[in-house]
Amino acid sequence: MNSYFADLHIHIGQTSSGKPVKITASRNLTLENILIEASEHKGIDMVGIIDCHVPEIIVTLQHLIDSGECIELKDGGIRFQNTTLILGSELEIYDKTCKGPIHVLVFMPTLQKMKELSSWLSSRLTNITLSSQRIYEDGKTLQRFVKQRDGLFIPAHIFTPHKSLYGSGVVSSLTEVFEADLIDAVELGLSSDTKMADQITELHKYTYITNSDAHSLPKIGREYQKLTMKETSFLELKKVLKKEDGCKIEANYGLNPYLGKYYDTTCEKCGEKPEKHLTRCSKCGSIRFTKGVFNRLQELASDVENKYDRPPYIHQVPLQFIPGIGPKTLDKLKDLFGTEMNILHEIPKHELQNVVTEKVANYIVAAREGRLQVTSGGGGTYGKVTGM
Repeated sequence: MNSYFADLHIHIGQTSSGKPVKITASRNLTLENILIEASEHKGIDMVGIIDCHVPEIIVTLQHLIDSGECIELKDGGIRFQNTTLILGSELEIYDKTCKGPIHVLVFMPTLQKMKELSSWLSSRLTNITLSSQRIYEDGKTLQRFVKQRDGLFIPAHIFTPHKSLYGSGVVSSLTEVFEADLIDAVELGLSSDTKMADQITELHKYTYITNSDAHSLPKIGREYQKLTMKETSFLELKKVLKKEDGCKIEANYGLNPYLGKYYDTTCEKCGEKPEKHLTRCSKCGSIRFTKGVFNRLQELASDVENKYDRPPYIHQVPLQFIPGIGPKTLDKLKDLFGTEMNILHEIPKHELQNVVTEKVANYIVAAREGRLQVTSGGGGTYGKVTGM
């Protein structure tokens, strides 16, 4: 068994020919750039690219395989250099059982199976060339289609206020919209962690995954997991989620929930965080609030303790969040020490000080050990690191 880093939620900004895929993502977030960034700069062993249903992306992947730049693995997944690509798609469910839109991730083992999914989706999406599109089909039918082709089905960023399973009141139970036995894992999102999620009893039996939801190259790896498995293939990932044959998540690495954009309830007009039970903003008078993950979980929480073992959840602070580390400093660190995973987890303080000040080196070590002080985010604004 070996340990590998995996980030399973990365968007494509545009195709190689310049056509948009994820409208809100960076234009340099192409398939090729993602693979290079993950393998050569981030040190991520496995990436889930969740716009692989787009026909031009499928054509590009086939070209990379035919040219020998990528290799399709016999147990699923596509290898590029030191990184395995897991073929995924993010879709929006809004069927008759939902009170609001819900994003889900589906992953297929092979390019052929992804082609089948793309063909099936083509008559159920308004625009198959774009990311995160609403599928005009009910969620349970999608689940069954994916499972019949040995795929994985995972509700995405399940607590964020917008377009998520629990959201701001979309559902009280996942069984309202999905078949519970056809869910392989749930994705926590950037404003929650294991302890927070385990307040919901029906989630206790599921594996939790933590991913970046990257909309730009620097955001890749801001949340990830360390996996114990034999190799980086789709089959081994499936075993990890099912905890089979010794495969498991060794640790989840995610933002301190305070750093997430939706931890606290926040006034949509001025950004003020209201006192408990206030229905009108004391600063600007607005009555419109974006409900925070913390507050939503208080509505759903039970006092039933989780009896299942969980891997440690390590509050990871990406290098871009650390005061004193700008793009030029980050480039210098990577030039000397290689990947960001290496800098975050391995390089001792005295070596870091060859590039950065003692204060910045202390910040990196404190981030590694979970000792940073942060202020909470909300309403679409990230929290901030304030000290050690």
